[in-house]
Amino acid sequence: MKPSIPMLGIVGSLFLGGGCAPEPSGAWQGYIEGEFVYVGAPLGGTLSDLAVVRGQEVKTGQRLFDLERDAEGAVAREAEQRLAQGKARLENLTKGRRPTEIAALEAQLERARANLRLSELELERRSKLIQDKVVSPAELDLAKARRDADAAQLASLTAELETARLGARADEIKAAEADVQALEAALAKARWAVAQKSQVAPTNAWVQDTLYRPGEFVAAGNPVVSLLPPENLKVRFFVPQPQLASIQPGQPVSVRIDGVGTPLRATVNYIAPQAEFTPPVIYSQENRAKLVFMVEAAFAPADARRLRPGQPVDVRL
Repeated sequence: MKPSIPMLGIVGSLFLGGGCAPEPSGAWQGYIEGEFVYVGAPLGGTLSDLAVVRGQEVKTGQRLFDLERDAEGAVAREAEQRLAQGKARLENLTKGRRPTEIAALEAQLERARANLRLSELELERRSKLIQDKVVSPAELDLAKARRDADAAQLASLTAELETARLGARADEIKAAEADVQALEAALAKARWAVAQKSQVAPTNAWVQDTLYRPGEFVAAGNPVVSLLPPENLKVRFFVPQPQLASIQPGQPVSVRIDGVGTPLRATVNYIAPQAEFTPPVIYSQENRAKLVFMVEAAFAPADARRLRPGQPVDVRL
C-alpha cells in the first residue's frame, strides 16, 4: 500500500491563469486531493476472481480479490500430513514398547526367578552333601556357578523390563519434539501463503480503480485494487508568503465547493516547511515571481464522504 502521486494535471487546470493569491473575497483557490491505498498480494499468481468494481463502496474486511492458490493449497496439505507423522512418532517414543512385548518380558522374568530358586535349592543340597563327602567340590562349584548365572539373568531381565516401560531415551524424545515444532512452523507458513492469495479491504473505502482482470497474471506485490478511504481526502491550497502568518496547524478553515451550498469545515494539519514558486504550469508573469507555501487541511469523516479528488474549492479562514 502506498500513497498516490498528487494530480498535477488537475492542479494546472485549476490554477491556469488564476494564480495563488487570494481573490478579492479573501479566498484561496485549492483542490481536493486523495491519498490512495493500493492493495496487492505478497505472492504472485493468476487473478481468479475480482470481487469489486470501480466506484463501489467497501467495508473493512470485505473481500476484494482472489489469486489462484492450487500450489499453495497442495503445500499446506503436505505440511499437515508431515505434522501428523511427526506427532505420531513423538507419541510412539513416549509410550514405550507395545503391551504384548511387555507381557513377554514379564513372562521371561518369572521364568528367571523360578530358575534362580531352583539353583539356590540345588546349591543348598550340595553344600550339605559335601560335608558328608557324598559329592565332590567340583560339583559344588558347578552349583554355585549355575546359581550365579541365574541371578545375573534375573537382574538383566528386570533392567530390560524397566527400560521397555520407560520408552525412548530423553535425547530421542527431545529431538522428536524439535521436529514437531519445525513441522508446525512449516504448516503455519503454508497456511499463511494460502491466506495471502485472498485480500480484503483494510478499511472502509471507495474502490478507485481495478488494475487487473480475471485471468491475468499478477506479479508478487503488484496492486490489484486501489482504494480511497474517506479519511485520506484533504484540501490542498497555496498561501502567499505575506499571509502565511495567518495560518497555523490545528486552525479551522472554511472550504466552499461548487454545488454544495454550505461550506465544509476542515482543519489545517500540514504547512510546507519551505517556500516554493507558483507551480510551473501557471504561466502568468506576475504570479511566477511570488513565493507560496503549500497547506493541507483534513475533513471530518462524514464530510469527506461527499468529496472526490480533483474538485476545485475556495478556502477561507
